[in-house]
Amino acid sequence: MAAAEKTRTLSDPGGTLIGMSVHAGAGEIRRTELATFLRSRRSRITPADAGIEPGPRRKTPGLRREEVALLAGVGVTWYTWLEQGRPINASVQVLDSVARVLQMGPAERWHLYRLADVPGVPAGRAAQSLPDDLPRVLDALDPFAACVYDGKFDMLACNSTYALLFPGLAKATGIERNALWQLFAAMGGNTPLREPLLLPHMVAIARGNYARHLGDPDWEEFISRLSAVSTEFADLWAGHQVAEPAPLKKRFNCPPVGILDMTTASFAVDGSPEYRMISYLPATDADAAKIARLKEIGGVQYPAESEPQG
Repeated sequence: MAAAEKTRTLSDPGGTLIGMSVHAGAGEIRRTELATFLRSRRSRITPADAGIEPGPRRKTPGLRREEVALLAGVGVTWYTWLEQGRPINASVQVLDSVARVLQMGPAERWHLYRLADVPGVPAGRAAQSLPDDLPRVLDALDPFAACVYDGKFDMLACNSTYALLFPGLAKATGIERNALWQLFAAMGGNTPLREPLLLPHMVAIARGNYARHLGDPDWEEFISRLSAVSTEFADLWAGHQVAEPAPLKKRFNCPPVGILDMTTASFAVDGSPEYRMISYLPATDADAAKIARLKEIGGVQYPAESEPQG
């Protein structure tokens, strides 16, 4: 089969990429992504949420298209075309009206702007090298763990303490040098961080960043391959949730020192809009003592076939 005729086999319940040519243009992918995102947001708003009487024999989950159009003050045909992924233009004012009806938060609203290709909204940039002094900053933070991620959670750099906390990621290469890959796919005993509430948040951050990289072969291949090996990731990705980075509490399971509770802080890297430096601070003095012990004994050794608990 010719390369241009190959299609994805990604199982995406949201229908974003199914049957789409690997080489489809960014505009086509963006419009398809926009259409699926709008449908997913519309389905979660009930008539009661929008102040509408549901009426009898209602089968549509969430609002109907004509209800969104009426509440937003736009034409039904125009909104239908927008949700069908047709090549039409939308102003910020009109998109704001749609976002208001669909009760989008700030992260979702910016995601909508990017998918609609609104002029002036930051788009993706070519991959950039890290600032020359960033490795020195990471080392200066030691013994506090710190690392740098890009928009899809490829790990670009880390200091020695972070490498002790997450050795599987620090030693990985290629597609596996990615936090999402390690958390969803590489569960062979080398993943110390496994928190149910953290995973959806990370996927939502990557989903928001994806709007800047529609059609990017590196992103498309990553999403396809991770979805193929993790139905959990595929389901979360298909949910179209978007979020911005935020301070978090994380729990690492690090034999033989045990559980480590950490709080994170996230900082943008100058000149690289999607690069984030994440620092990890021990939650208590006891956690700090465990880190000191971990550095003393030389890191974490996981059994080959067991998954860390906690």
